[in-house]
Formats: sequence, C-alpha cells, structure tokens
Amino acid sequence: MSEARPARPKVFVTRRLPDVTETRMRELFDVDLRDADRALSRAEMSAGIADCDVFVPTVSDEIDADVIASAGNRLKLIANFGVGVDHIDLRAAHERSIPVTNTPGVLTDDTADMTMALLLATVRRMRAGETSLREGSWDGWSPTSLRGTRIGGKALGIVGMGRIGRAVAARARAFGMDVHYHNRRRLPDGVESAYGATWWDDLDSMLPEVDVLSIHCPLTPDTDGLFDAKRLSKLGSHVYLINTARGEIIDEAALAEALAAGRLAGAGLDVFADEPRVPEALKSLDNVTLLPHMGSATFEGRRQMGDKVITNIRAWSDGHRPPDQVLEGWA
Repeated sequence: MSEARPARPKVFVTRRLPDVTETRMRELFDVDLRDADRALSRAEMSAGIADCDVFVPTVSDEIDADVIASAGNRLKLIANFGVGVDHIDLRAAHERSIPVTNTPGVLTDDTADMTMALLLATVRRMRAGETSLREGSWDGWSPTSLRGTRIGGKALGIVGMGRIGRAVAARARAFGMDVHYHNRRRLPDGVESAYGATWWDDLDSMLPEVDVLSIHCPLTPDTDGLFDAKRLSKLGSHVYLINTARGEIIDEAALAEALAAGRLAGAGLDVFADEPRVPEALKSLDNVTLLPHMGSATFEGRRQMGDKVITNIRAWSDGHRPPDQVLEGWA
C-alpha cells in the first residue's frame, strides 16, 4: 500500500455514536457527525459518501450498489459500525477497490447474554407475567397460573456455531441444556467436547430433535428465508424459536401462522426483516417475546465497537491493511 493517505482523513458518520467515540473521532479526524439520531435518507447518504475519505455506516443503513456508485473518487474506506455487513453491497465496494471493515468479537458476550435472556423470558412466560401485573389482572399466586417450561435437560439447537453460537452453547450448558448444532463445518473434537455439543450435518434432521432453536448464522443468499413454512413445519409444537441474528432468515408470515395455529410453542425475536417495522401478526400474539434489536446494546459493547472503527480507520490512514477488513465472500 504505497498510495499517499491523509493523516487526518475526512470521515462521514451516518448515525449518532457514543460520546466517547465521537470525541475521539473529533480529535483524530476531520469528521462529519450527526446532530440528530435518525436514519439518513438515501439522498443524504449519497451526498455524504460522495464527499469523504471514509464512510461510517451502521446496520440501519442500506449501502447498496447505487449508493456506492454515488461515491466520488475520494472514498477509500467503508468502516462499518457493526459486525454484520449484509446491508453493504460488498461486491460493488470491492469492484471499486474500496475496502470494507466491521467490528467483530466485541459483541459476542452481549448478544449471547441477550439470547439467553430472550430464551428464558419466552419459555418462562415473563411477558405474560409482567403484563398481568401492569394491567392489574394478577390476583395472587396460583398453582396453575403462568406456567412455563423448564429448560434444564432440554435440547437446544443452534444454527451457526460461530463466536456467538459457541458463547450461547456455553451459557446453555450452565443451565443444564443439551447442545446440538448445525454449521457449514464441523467443529474440532476438542471444541465439541468443551461444549458437549452434537453436530448435525443436515439441518432438517436436527430440527425434530430439539426443544429450543436459536439462530446465530449470518444473513447470506443461502440463509435468506432459510426458515420458511416447510422448514418451520419440521419443528415440534413444543418448540420455542429464538432469533438474535437477522430477521430475514425467518419467513415472518409463516412463523406467525405457525405460532397462531399452535404448531410452535413460542418465539423470542430481537430482529425483524423490515426494521423498524414489526408485523402486526407477530405483535398480536401472546406467545411471542419481542425486543427492538437490542442484543448488543450495552455501554461497553458500543464503546468497543467505536474503538474498532477508529482502529480500522487509523490503520488505513497509516498505510496498513485494516485489521478487520471484510472479504467479499465474508459470510
């Protein structure tokens, strides 16, 4: 990398970031920050990406080929604030030799914690319990009211045994769950033993064997709509489905229908296909726990994400390959 790069690059940020991150960016870069925390319009994004050296989007921004095409020759790096990059057209960026970076590793524990919280809230009917208190309908303890499902001894199926999937497996084992997983590649024997995990080469063969299914795979062309009506039908009526990955992985209409018909016991969802919109069919069900994409929302995690964005920009500015550069075939 011999090309000259600005010591103080022009950086355009699409959303409000943690104060500590914005303060450090002001110190290091010529940064264009937002006053209001709202998603930018496509016109605003196109204008911003056309006048910067480094573009910093988030998961709420759709950086497709048209937005990338609007970038001037000045743009040299897309430093994503987040791990997933399914909202960025990597092929379009790479065709223009614009590297893309992300922020891996810092959100693993936060997302795994939220997965277990969502799992527990769903199977133990915490939403129904809290609603009864807030609405004043609770009339005291009863042996038969608000019964949920014990998770100890139950089989947890994990789809995607990457960093987060393994962290969920470790937590589930502490709760006494049996871990099963489907992954493109089988984990080494030692890793499987550490989690007490059983690998299933065929996803459809694993589904009838689990009591709870938790999704942790990235969104790719292969996983978009992975859980359609046909695949959901392979889960038993006692099964709870948990998703803290990406909403598009599940056919939400098919899921709502299965839940309403009693073909699934319940679902815990932190992500949705058309955020911030959530299907009314899901919101109307009392066996669904819904969260507003907050799996990674901790003060510590957001600060560390900002640190990684800054590190990637500084490495690029210094003429080095950014440590978290994403390959085109990332998923």
